[in-house]
Amino acid sequence: MNHYHKRSNVETTFHMLKIKFDKRLRSKSPLGQENEILAKCLCHNVCVLIQEAYEIGIDLKFEECQKIPLII
Repeated sequence: MNHYHKRSNVETTFHMLKIKFDKRLRSKSPLGQENEILAKCLCHNVCVLIQEAYEIGIDLKFEECQKIPLII
């Protein structure tokens, strides 16, 4: 059951991505397609974060996130 629940979450996420950002990829090269998929995932995650913040009532402070140094 635990395995099924994980798969269910993944399938739901894929469905949300396809509905929100279209099923097709517009890039022709494999690298472009990979970048397009990653960009769609990033946009989806930001949309979900904002939606949940409004539903739960969390005050997001993106200015504070800018001050955190990136680890490369």
